[in-house]
Amino acid sequence: MNTRPQIEHDEDVLVLEEELELRNLVVYNDDINTFDHVIKTLMDVCGHQPEQAEQCTLLIHYKGKCAVKVGTYEELEPMCTAIHDRGISADVI
Repeated sequence: MNTRPQIEHDEDVLVLEEELELRNLVVYNDDINTFDHVIKTLMDVCGHQPEQAEQCTLLIHYKGKCAVKVGTYEELEPMCTAIHDRGISADVI
């Protein structure tokens, strides 16, 4: 005898997925801004921990650029503007 309740499954379940186009916030190297200024900017604007900000800053210095944050354009654009406001070159790509 089967004591389990019968469960009916509806195979016509519609699953909606919101497709988000993720982008990168890229910061570029320059000969003007100090390491400390870039590190503080990444901590203040992007919410990086000190170690993460320092690692990104080293990559920016040695590689010429670094993707410091991933997100939607709507999330990254205000951060990009805030970085520009601090005299640092950045793009959302």
